[in-house]
Formats: sequence, C-alpha cells, structure tokens
Amino acid sequence: MAKDLSGQAPGGKRTVLTEVLPRLTPFVVQLFPIYACNFKCNYCIFQLPNKERGFISDKVVMDFDLYKKFIDEFALFPSKIKVLRFVGIGEPLLHPRIADMVAYAVEKQVAHNVELLTNGSLLTPVMSNALIDAGLSRLVVSLQGVSARKYKEICGVDVQFDKLRANLQYFFLHKSDSAHMYCKIVDSALDGEEDKRQFYKLFSGICDSLAIEHTVPIHSGVEYDGVIKHAGEQLTQFGLPVSEVKICPQPFFHMQINPDGKVVPCYSFEYPAIMGDCNTQTVREIWNGERFNAFRRKMLDGKLDACAICKECSIITYRMFPEDMIGEADVERLKMVYG
Repeated sequence: MAKDLSGQAPGGKRTVLTEVLPRLTPFVVQLFPIYACNFKCNYCIFQLPNKERGFISDKVVMDFDLYKKFIDEFALFPSKIKVLRFVGIGEPLLHPRIADMVAYAVEKQVAHNVELLTNGSLLTPVMSNALIDAGLSRLVVSLQGVSARKYKEICGVDVQFDKLRANLQYFFLHKSDSAHMYCKIVDSALDGEEDKRQFYKLFSGICDSLAIEHTVPIHSGVEYDGVIKHAGEQLTQFGLPVSEVKICPQPFFHMQINPDGKVVPCYSFEYPAIMGDCNTQTVREIWNGERFNAFRRKMLDGKLDACAICKECSIITYRMFPEDMIGEADVERLKMVYG
C-alpha cells in the first residue's frame, strides 16, 4: 500500500538549506517544456483569459536543440543537480518530444533524479512505456477528483475516469522498482469524508506514495472564494503551519528554465526577473553570475518587493518548508559570499 504523505514534504526529508549554502550547483532545476494545458482547473491561471495570465515565455514549446544545449552544459557544474523536474505552467506530456527530453537528461547523468509532474490524462500505455524506457526517476500525478463528474466541475473537461485510473495503474505495474510514483489531490477536489475514503481506496494500491494537499491562493486574478476549503486556517499547500518568511530562499537553491530559454529564480506565473538566457549563455554562467547574485543580495536585505512579481507573491507564504528558511544569523555570512 502507498505511503500517505499528507502534511509532509512530498519529497521526503529535506536538507537544511543554510547548512549547504552557497550552492555552486543548483539543488533543483525546473524545466518548463510547454506553455499549454488540456485542463482549465478552477484554481489555476489557465482558467483565465490569455490577456489576464501574465507573460511567462516568448515561446509555447521548448526547442529540443536548445534543451540539449543546456542539458550538456549542466555537466560543467562541479556536482550533479539533485532534482531535474519537468513541470511548469501547463501539461508537460503535451510536448511532442517529452520522452526524448527525459531520456537525454538521464543519458547525460546530470541529475540524481529526473521527475515529471502530470495531470495523468495523456499517460497512455504508449506514453508510459516511453517514459519508463527513458529512465524517469519519479512521476508525480496531480489528480482533480475521484469521478468524471468532479473532473468536469474542476477542470472543465470530460474524462473517462476509469480509463485514467487504469492508465495510472499501468505505469505503476510496469515501472522499475527504483522509479517512484506519487499521486496527489487537492482538498477542493474532494467532497467530504466519503470522497477522501474513495481517493485512498482507488489510488493507494497503484502508487508508491500519495497525499491530499491544500488548495492555496497563489494565482493573482483567480477567484478562490468557494474553492479553498480550509479558509481561516493558515496552512501551506502541504498542510504545514504558515510561517513568516523574511528572506525568500528560492533563488539560493532553485532555478527555472522557461520554454523560450529564459531563466528565472523561482516557480513564478509571470517573469519576476530574468536571470539569463540559455540561448546565449551557459547555465553555469547564469547560476553563478552577477545578475543572480544581485537578486540574492536583495533577498538577503529582506527586499521581498525586489520586483513587481515578488511584491505580490504568495508562493513564499504557501509553498515554503521550515528547512528552507534563512535566519538572521546566516545573513551576513551569505552577503559576503554573494557580494
């Protein structure tokens, strides 16, 4: 039976960030392969009109040659990336060469773990076989209900729910023992205790771990009234108590590469600040460059309004972990490092 990770960090025990700073190699690199989705979930920006979503990429689909360029460059870092994650604002499986992208990263051995986040609707047996053969380390499936009716309500699409579940089971039964499959669902997609029981009944036998996460208000412009079920409780997406964050930790361990090759310091829904461009720079130049370090110094100065997007950010409130916090005792040391 799958391990229940509700109320915990889904990736397991986290490293205390300040104990490993500075990072000459990023811990986590998020690849945003495609700016498109086949769902329009009621808590996501894809339910907004195009003009209200903000600007995140000059291109919709990441070019495969550009992808190979920066994957090759990851070998220039002094150590491997901990996690290379295919995610972003959209559905990664819509990229026509997503399995090739996974295979190339695995072949080049640039990361300890290569993982992918999907809504699961396109995870056919053919796609599963391709991802398994490519060597995917971890598959994260974001579920939106325990019935076709709920999918229609949450995502605005018709799904064959039994087929969706059968396809997830196929991946689980055919993956290697070393690969991990994690299924999660947001509480807003569950109607009461009966739906919770149904979630565990349907999915605990076809994945390695699972969790119920909290819907949190992270998208500007999205109407969350009636969607968030724990209103009044200050909880993170992962069910942990919300803590006051004075220094955003994201740019110290994380970078995201968008479909057009632009690099940003965090999982943002608009460009917060562009740290570099993989079309004209190496990823190592970008990560250790002055623009990234200047942004880090702003964070160390407590400037959570370092840019227009940072000023309105709620991810810092709802997606942080205690182990990621940077305290005042570490600020001066880190200012010298990044100065």
